Amino acid sequence: MYNLPYFKGTDQSEILAFMKSYPFVFLSGCDVDNNPITTQVPVFIDEREGKLFINGHIMKQTDHHKAFLQNSNALVVFTGPHTYVSATWYDETQKEQASTWNYMSVHAKGKIRFGDESELIEILKRLSLHYENGNTESSTVFDNLSPEYVGQMMKAIVAFEIEVTDLQHVFKMSQNRNEASYDNIIKKLKEKGDDAKRVGEIMEERKSKVFKT
Repeated sequence: MYNLPYFKGTDQSEILAFMKSYPFVFLSGCDVDNNPITTQVPVFIDEREGKLFINGHIMKQTDHHKAFLQNSNALVVFTGPHTYVSATWYDETQKEQASTWNYMSVHAKGKIRFGDESELIEILKRLSLHYENGNTESSTVFDNLSPEYVGQMMKAIVAFEIEVTDLQHVFKMSQNRNEASYDNIIKKLKEKGDDAKRVGEIMEERKSKVFKT
């Protein structure tokens, strides 16, 4: 990743907040022959005894499950909104520069550990309740599923936990531009929709940290 000091968050809490806001991640690794594998899964981020853990579940007997059984090194990539930024939006003093792309990304590395049945039950209960907004009456939360269905489902999936040993991030949000360029980029992005507008809003929220007075 582009590990440049001016494309960083302000503190650890900002990085963790980003991870928790974008929990649908790329879970990547390599098999015993160094072939890359990846899958996309929702995860939870937990802090215990000063350590950071990533928890979720994947299907058994897939390429990624088999690979992680052979090589436990894992990379988890969290990504947020991203957008093209035109150099025509820069201040006149910064015109002789290329266009770019603004984005936010966190890379967490560690060794994956597969859990037992009790850990799988815990993650399934937690996941279903979380995304059903705590509605214990919902037919899809774990405790309301039939034992027959649960038994079949649990044979096909496995819980995992990754203790994070290395955490890197890039929050590339035009921090290397002057204030006039920064403000105009926000204006142009907010005129657009979807990710571009959201990036503009994030830049606006972060401005006081970029240009400290």
